Amino acid sequence: MTLAVFVAPMLSENASRMIVAAAGIPGVRLGVVTHDPLDAAPAWARSAISGHWKVDSVTDVGALEAAVRGIAATQWHGEMPTHLFGAYEQAQEAIAVLRERLDLPGLRPAAARNFRDKSRMKDVLRANGLPCARHALVTSIEAAEAAARRIGFPLVVKPPAGAGAVSTYRVDDEAQLRVVLRQAPPSVQTPSLLEEFIVGEEQSLETITVGGRAVWHSLTHYRPTPLEAVQQQWIQWCVLLPREVDDPRYDDIKDAATSALAALGMTDGLSHMEWFRRHDGSIAIGEVGARPPGAQITTLMSRAHDVDMLELWARAVLFGEFTPPVRQYAAGVAFLRGQGEGRVQAMHGVDAIFRELGPLITDHRLPWMGQVPTGSYEGEGYIVVRHPETRVVEAALARIVTLARIDLG
Repeated sequence: MTLAVFVAPMLSENASRMIVAAAGIPGVRLGVVTHDPLDAAPAWARSAISGHWKVDSVTDVGALEAAVRGIAATQWHGEMPTHLFGAYEQAQEAIAVLRERLDLPGLRPAAARNFRDKSRMKDVLRANGLPCARHALVTSIEAAEAAARRIGFPLVVKPPAGAGAVSTYRVDDEAQLRVVLRQAPPSVQTPSLLEEFIVGEEQSLETITVGGRAVWHSLTHYRPTPLEAVQQQWIQWCVLLPREVDDPRYDDIKDAATSALAALGMTDGLSHMEWFRRHDGSIAIGEVGARPPGAQITTLMSRAHDVDMLELWARAVLFGEFTPPVRQYAAGVAFLRGQGEGRVQAMHGVDAIFRELGPLITDHRLPWMGQVPTGSYEGEGYIVVRHPETRVVEAALARIVTLARIDLG
């Protein structure tokens, strides 16, 4: 019997899907540590949880250890877990520290820091001859201004352990830089990461690693970039997963990703790499997460292969095994985002979308009247489509963002 503990801050829909996928594997009993009480889980996920412990912070190693030992003592007849894992970016270091303390398999603290600290990550990549943005970690406004002159404008300012383009800003000149630095002055306690703003097409590469060896990959294209989506909250952006995943034009990034994951210390599981194709054809690695991707990319991989990608991820983490699925479709997601301010007041074009594209739609979450905007880059809803031909999916995504309009007021 495999006794695994899954760590997540909330019993959200995404976390609940991961719980159900892992707990549904024969021979797995799953405990869960969250900020939420157990009854916050959807009814369809609650029965999958064989042990639960509520903590104030999943990034607190001491609280995590007390929770794991509490589940073992009170709900598992004294049996300690064989595995500890999670997908929440901010908890990866704490999970790794506790794994080492309890001698459990998986990513160790030094590797977890390589993935979490984006400045350290780029230092590791550069030391291994891998292409990435010029960068500097700064602890004062004066150091930031000097680094900006060295790197050159435009550049990106963000926290070194950020995720999902949160608190990330593009600055085009010294005046904009001063405005951003005044809002959140860098210090020794809260440094800022300055990076070259890479001009080109932003994409992602997802990789399954087993026993430290990359064994499978997928990839997506962002239309437009996540940073643009965060900074311009009215944009209804898309993620396209092409069917042609093994096209030779991706050979350079696949090779670079394999080397990057080995250098950073990836062990078992699914990783998410954001990367760029510059206009001159060269590539640059943006950043890498040792976790499943957001932005519904895991859903797109599931639909493109007719599998549950979360179950395959859990099998890689818990058993070090992976059976490569066959890609049968291209897939894509369009995010529906409100225009204006206030709550959702009206939806336009949705009926036409379902009339025209109904046979292509596999998943959707539509906004509801009176809904408060989420404030996230995923917006107020989404529509997922798939088709054997990539061009058909591209056209469907363009049609969705053209027809749909969500009014706030």
